[in-house]
Amino acid sequence: MPTALITGVTGQDGSYLTELLLAKGYRVHGIVRRSSSVNTARIETHTFDPHDKRARLFLHYGDLADAGGLRSIIDRVAPDEIYNLGAQSHVRVSFDQPEYTADIVGTGTLRLLEAVRHYAAASGRMIKVYQAGSSEMYGSTPAPQSETTPFKPRSPYAVGKVAAHHFAANYREAYGLFIANGILFNHESPRRGETFVTRKITRALGRIKFGLQDTLYLGNLEARRDWGFAGDYVAAMWLMLQQESPDDYVVATGESHSVQEFLEIAAHRADVDWKRHVTVDPRYFRPTEVDVLEGDATRARTRLGWRPQVDFGGLVAMMVDHDLELARQERILVDVGAKSSAPLSY
Repeated sequence: MPTALITGVTGQDGSYLTELLLAKGYRVHGIVRRSSSVNTARIETHTFDPHDKRARLFLHYGDLADAGGLRSIIDRVAPDEIYNLGAQSHVRVSFDQPEYTADIVGTGTLRLLEAVRHYAAASGRMIKVYQAGSSEMYGSTPAPQSETTPFKPRSPYAVGKVAAHHFAANYREAYGLFIANGILFNHESPRRGETFVTRKITRALGRIKFGLQDTLYLGNLEARRDWGFAGDYVAAMWLMLQQESPDDYVVATGESHSVQEFLEIAAHRADVDWKRHVTVDPRYFRPTEVDVLEGDATRARTRLGWRPQVDFGGLVAMMVDHDLELARQERILVDVGAKSSAPLSY
């Protein structure tokens, strides 16, 4: 039974990857940050009670800010594969928390790679590592973007990801470690955090539909992104670590759509007149905007045999349908006197 270790296991990608690996017969260990509030909702359909003999998912407290803790977890778990998905991953927030973002996204990756390097030297075992990159690293570079396209990052988050990408490539070359860089373009799902623009749109449209909210505040409607389904993209992560040698791979659909296009299709699905409810608020614009991201995933198609299974329209429909049902349930609770949750304003 192969063993995998996932940082960011409670996030969108971590939850889909956990499901994929468990289905393939893995034993999965995840790193979670200590918090006074429980944040395991996305993986609670899987048993992670260490007292349950059926459990193949195990959680460990840890943090990419803690080098010693990372090495300790790796020593105990002895994984065959590590997927580094942990990050402060919100681009707009990275402008408000640049130092923290750089530490976790960039230096946090370095800490993890150092732990892997020392573990490999001490144990003689090779761990295959997946490093999660981001299309944001391309920034202002013209589309389409491939593995050979220069990086021109436009946010502290993107700068941190570029640093992590180069750390990974350097450790791969300097120490002979198996480290694959996945440069994933935007990937969404019903599990996406509600402050990310796609989920913010679908969640708000559901609440508007059921009379729970009246206005949706958005930023740049003209920004174009290459959006795919997160469940498809974690399959590419796994495929990268099954190759004979590590490399860098762009994972994308190859087509881009504007925020307004996403909004229009989602509103049509929800049967909501978005023009009556959407207000553009400059506070949601980034200090340095990224206009167009569109990936060229030729290498992933030819070497990994990977192709997205969910198209753009299917992705939008999936997210809208999920959030319409959430809003319907919320409406029922409001009608019976339960307190309604306030719409997100950040």
